[in-house]
Amino acid sequence: MTTLQASAQKQLRQLVEQIERLEEEKKALAGDIRDKFLEAKGLGFDVKVLRQVVRLRKKSATERQEEDAVLEVYLHALGMISDAEALHSAADKMIAAE
Repeated sequence: MTTLQASAQKQLRQLVEQIERLEEEKKALAGDIRDKFLEAKGLGFDVKVLRQVVRLRKKSATERQEEDAVLEVYLHALGMISDAEALHSAADKMIAAE
């Protein structure tokens, strides 16, 4: 079995310890985020929708429009929206893009 030089061992140990600290920080942050969602729920906000809003804010307007268009195609193909609804939505999107 090959062993690492002392300097490489030290670097490896430092990297592992840094990763472990970051994992602990990530765990603490996840707890803080969970607490904020619980606070929002306590104030009467819909947490499921709030999570969706947070996800959408990470995306550009173009990305959201593209996803909406694909979703609309899929819903129409599955008979979940009518032709009239699809046309109305497409017209709204074209007006918003102007």
